[in-house]
Amino acid sequence: MENRSFYGGKWKWIILDEIEERNSLSLYSKLESETYWHESLKANRTSSLYMDTAVEGDESMWGSIIYHQDIEEHKNQSILHYYLEGETLITNKIEYSLLYNINERQLIDKMESAENAIEGFMILLGEVVASFLQDIDEFEDRMHELLWRIKIKNDKQVLDNIMGQRHEVLVWKNLMIPIIEIRDAVPEVFGEIFTEGKHHQRTSRRITRCRDIIQEYDTEIREIVDLETVIVSYRGNEIVKTLTIITVMFTPIAAWGALWGMNFENMPELKWKYGYAAALTVIAFSTLLLYFYLKKKKWMGSVLQSLTKENGKS
Repeated sequence: MENRSFYGGKWKWIILDEIEERNSLSLYSKLESETYWHESLKANRTSSLYMDTAVEGDESMWGSIIYHQDIEEHKNQSILHYYLEGETLITNKIEYSLLYNINERQLIDKMESAENAIEGFMILLGEVVASFLQDIDEFEDRMHELLWRIKIKNDKQVLDNIMGQRHEVLVWKNLMIPIIEIRDAVPEVFGEIFTEGKHHQRTSRRITRCRDIIQEYDTEIREIVDLETVIVSYRGNEIVKTLTIITVMFTPIAAWGALWGMNFENMPELKWKYGYAAALTVIAFSTLLLYFYLKKKKWMGSVLQSLTKENGKS
């Protein structure tokens, strides 16, 4: 266990190791009545928030958040368990390598400027959100590439990428919800005066920025999904239209063939010297007549244009 004091000893940050997490009730007398916090550690809950405001001036809040999540693997996540009151912050041990652009020493230096445990916790929360923003920047690059791939070559792989990006946006929203809840719970538990600190305000603005960015990407990916739905629907209609036209174009052959394939004894054209040539002529004339009728109705144009484009690409 690490016990660090900050701001001239006005508040402290207790960091529990894995074994101490499971025996947290015996480590800090204040926690003896907070069995819910102990239970959340024991159950390893990934997203929870509880508060105690029964005694004026002795308020506290505790819970858990995910501060790192692998997008591809659900179980590959790192959880921050915390207990917070005015003069004390208790957390489990943090893997600083998972926080971008800050190490343990730099975080401790920042904590020195916090006037109380609430401000210190907001510093820690701000660095978690900063790591999220770093990952979202990489997501932004993938989104930019995806937008242009839709225009250049829209195939099944692009659709799979869209679904992957959509899932990632949902993961970010899921990670941010408990953090937004913590920000909103601080004034509810400890009072509005604790929202005036510079670290609380900075982290609050960072949370708002992260939430707004995620919402914008959520809107953008929804529009892409809608666009993809329209494209797939259009392509499906074009395929059905093409197959229908092909079927119609072969109708004369099928109709005349069926007629001359009947086994009646009295069919003089079957024994006619020029019967075969006449049959081909009738079939060709019927097919051309049907073709020009469809073209006049402008039912052939888009199909022919699609075939010309496909031949041009190949």
